[in-house]
Amino acid sequence: MYDYLIVGLGLAGISFCETLEKEGKTYHVISDNSQQSSLVAGGMYNPVILKRFTLAWKAKEQLDLAMPFYMDLEQKLGVRLDHKLRVLRKFASIEEQNLWFEAADKPGLEDFMSTKIQENKNPSLDAPYGFGEVLHTGRIDTAVLLSSYTKYLERNGALQLSTFDFAHFNATSEHISYKTIKAKQIVFCEGYGLKNNPFFQYLPLNGTKGELLSIKAADYIEKNVIKSGVFTIPMGEDLYRVGATYKWKDKTNTPTKEAKSELLEKLKTFLKCDFEIVDHVAGIRPTVVDRRPLVGQHPEHKNLYVLNGFGSRGVMIAPYASGQLFNFIEKGIHLDSEINIDRFTKKYFPKKTLE
Repeated sequence: MYDYLIVGLGLAGISFCETLEKEGKTYHVISDNSQQSSLVAGGMYNPVILKRFTLAWKAKEQLDLAMPFYMDLEQKLGVRLDHKLRVLRKFASIEEQNLWFEAADKPGLEDFMSTKIQENKNPSLDAPYGFGEVLHTGRIDTAVLLSSYTKYLERNGALQLSTFDFAHFNATSEHISYKTIKAKQIVFCEGYGLKNNPFFQYLPLNGTKGELLSIKAADYIEKNVIKSGVFTIPMGEDLYRVGATYKWKDKTNTPTKEAKSELLEKLKTFLKCDFEIVDHVAGIRPTVVDRRPLVGQHPEHKNLYVLNGFGSRGVMIAPYASGQLFNFIEKGIHLDSEINIDRFTKKYFPKKTLE
């Protein structure tokens, strides 16, 4: 009898596993790696929404938890995950510079927005108005994290690589069972795969497709993340990740010519050197109608929980949301009302359908 069965091993699943380990709880994980959003993510942690110059939701609280969380994971797994990177927002005009200064004076933003304009010194960039610098930013290597954590769980016999089959799942008031596995609780961390979950598919998880390019540009020579119509993230060895798109209708993980053209068109508005495309990937972000995570307890089955809906900021949100869920289950501490799935129960939950 495990304390927890976890379904899914993206940023949500890994974060909850880590929370359980630190609290001395036993768990087993089932994952089929079908959801690609954590794997293809840019992995950036950035407290400022650069389109509107506003503070991301609970950014400081999340960063305060996330930084030691990933540092501990680096030591545990023996890999480098956290790459400190400056984020520079390209200004399109003097007016944008002024808007930046106005935002930097607002409460909460002063710690994250530099009031010094960074002049463009890169001949491969078209940026006559310079850049605004976001502070306390970087990139988590999500691909290395997922690969390393998968191997860690396999070494400890805590991972089953297979698709969760609800035909073999049963929940009673005392425990849940799945095939030969029994646990006190189950937490679904399935990303966009939640749409196929008969217990939680009522939740308004929209899913937003994102596509990224990887380019090789020997003459770019840029150490910072540059954000304009798209961002460029330095990956080392003249490689840069370029993204991302946001599409709401296509729910496949297949890269498209349309997204490629969109990314290239925006990239060429500010990148003036030659480059070649070396990769093109896509994934479905688990996004929610109100742009807040989906965390909480099933309305009828009290040992079924969900941890989902991190959108494009999973690197920052995952440790915070995992701690919230654990404290709710084990300590009876109320969930943040903005993430609690109770906010959707009255409107979306189809009563009597699961009896």
